[in-house]
Amino acid sequence: MHELAFPLLVGLILIALAFDFLNGLHDAANSIATVVATRLLGPVQAVAFAAVFNFAAYFLSLIFPELHKVAETIGKGLIDKDMVTPAVVFGALIGAMFWNVVTWLKGIPSSSSHALVGGIIGAGVAHAGMSGIEWSGLNKTLIAIVLSPLLGMILSMFVMLATSWAMKDATARGAERGFRYLHLASSAAYSISHGLNDAQKTMGIITVLLYSTGYLQGEFHVPHWVAISCYVAIALGTLSGGWKIIETMGSRITKLSQHQGFSASAGGSVMLFTASLLGIPVSTTHTITGCIVGAGTARRASAVRWGVAQNVVMAWLITIPASAAVGAIFYMITRLF
Repeated sequence: MHELAFPLLVGLILIALAFDFLNGLHDAANSIATVVATRLLGPVQAVAFAAVFNFAAYFLSLIFPELHKVAETIGKGLIDKDMVTPAVVFGALIGAMFWNVVTWLKGIPSSSSHALVGGIIGAGVAHAGMSGIEWSGLNKTLIAIVLSPLLGMILSMFVMLATSWAMKDATARGAERGFRYLHLASSAAYSISHGLNDAQKTMGIITVLLYSTGYLQGEFHVPHWVAISCYVAIALGTLSGGWKIIETMGSRITKLSQHQGFSASAGGSVMLFTASLLGIPVSTTHTITGCIVGAGTARRASAVRWGVAQNVVMAWLITIPASAAVGAIFYMITRLF
């Protein structure tokens, strides 16, 4: 157990909640890109819509507690929880926040989730060396980097094709009206799944901080006040928007119809609910990008601006190494003091 004065503990928790807020701000596009791009909702309506359903994930987690496995993966599944110190938590959070701010300013839809994973790994290795890594949890997360956009793309293509066949006898006007309602429902489901998966990452960080400093008694578990604080923070972040990234996600990769928007958000919500159930801290950015590409490809491959998609992929590849390096640097700075 590592001793930490209560005011410093409060300060670290506030930094973690600031990361959660920034996560919502940075990843607002994940929840609302399709509804903005298709003009189903205006930008202000869309962010309010997404924020409400981000927070609604809290109530879903009360009904299905097994959906909170992601917090355990982040808290004790990447770095041995007994080797985590307040300095490791600080380095991890600052490393992730630094990368989030850089990519947000550049309008690059990188992954807040993998920025946090990189920060944890960088700070953890700087503290305890490679022996502190929990390889099963890290490998599961790294595999998800490849599989989540790929499976999301395939699933959204399947939804596109299946619903096209189901609506083959409908008039164009009737089909468009039907897909508007379906798109709104699938966007709500995606916003819930996004809040559920992403808010848990901060829950895991705060919980392991409480555990390592002796403020959490008994077995490793997420206190209710931690959960509700994280859901509020991510919802407020989403409410603040993220307009540059929304433009990239919603219109620069491909132009979307209501049908494609529905297919992308439906495929994405299935992926994220599954990941939460399995305890995988999957990237919501990776997932929805793959789904948007899949929905665009189902129409025709030339509808996707592959150059933009390629730039997004390049940002993914450097996210974990970059945030790990910054996390390690800030951990070392704390050791100087």
